[in-house]
Amino acid sequence: MNWILEIFLDILLITTAIVALQAKDLITSAVATAAFGFTVALLFISMGAIDVGFTEAVVGAGIVGVFFVAAIYRTTRKTKD
Repeated sequence: MNWILEIFLDILLITTAIVALQAKDLITSAVATAAFGFTVALLFISMGAIDVGFTEAVVGAGIVGVFFVAAIYRTTRKTKD
């Protein structure tokens, strides 16, 4: 049962990474990067590293995601795409 969960999380991890890299909008890319961090946290938890998973969830998905979105909203777009 545990390997089924890990395979699902690996597929989700690859999907969020591809979405983050291929997205045209920066907000979409930032949200996909936060989802990637949260998926990594779930993968750590499924492997038994609860403390590492919790730290990754707080830092990787939470704080970094908020910083990315704040940085995107503070910048301006110079070209019209």
